[in-house]
Amino acid sequence: MYLPHHTWEELEAYISSESLAVVPVGSTEQHGPHLPEGTDYLIAEALAREATDRTGYLCTSPVRIGVSPHHRQFPGTMWVDAPVFRDYVENFSRNLTDHGIDRIVYVNAHGGNVDHLREVGRRLHEDGTAFAIEWMWDESIPQLIEEVFETPGPHGGPKETAMIMHIASELVREDRLEDARDGGTVFDYEAELVHGARTYYDAIENSPNGVFGDQTDATSEIGERLFEAATDQLVSLLEWLDARSVETLRPRPHVDS
Repeated sequence: MYLPHHTWEELEAYISSESLAVVPVGSTEQHGPHLPEGTDYLIAEALAREATDRTGYLCTSPVRIGVSPHHRQFPGTMWVDAPVFRDYVENFSRNLTDHGIDRIVYVNAHGGNVDHLREVGRRLHEDGTAFAIEWMWDESIPQLIEEVFETPGPHGGPKETAMIMHIASELVREDRLEDARDGGTVFDYEAELVHGARTYYDAIENSPNGVFGDQTDATSEIGERLFEAATDQLVSLLEWLDARSVETLRPRPHVDS
């Protein structure tokens, strides 16, 4: 059930029997010479829409700009500062709770958002407003990713390439896959660690074209496998969360009164 496509009366009917909402969250940032800047939010929205279509749960509009200052050296990247992002997500999440939602899943596809979404979830949980959790698609299927790719890469690699090949193939510059691999960083993602310290802040400092892994390993068929497996995991998570009682989701008191 996609919120922007429904009337308030239809949404009132949903909230009369359900209290779960799914929020797709991504970014608008560079993904190398072969993928569009909307890669992350496209993946997040596709997974959220598919999972909610299968289950009937509510899917909100996507958040298309996230915490991406580490990609700022590449033209087109958009970002908001972390405190602004956290406050924005918290505010619209509390808006959802005003309408009767008490559990939220942030379907996330951008690593830079992870800590901040978890912080928002902690805030909402701490004051008993809602139980909100962050879900990252590739973290739900690590064994499959390891099985299908030798060098998946943490950003702009074959796993994201394959996913976009599956959900929006027309946006992939397939003639640039070798350029992405050869102009980026294939294996040594932590090349700038010095005595255990990460000495870089911007993506360009450890990948000349901003991406990692071997993009030539990606195919739309693999993308379909990843998409289906991740969707299955998300559906299971939504059903698990919906089945939990409110009492089990509330924070435990710090002091026994």
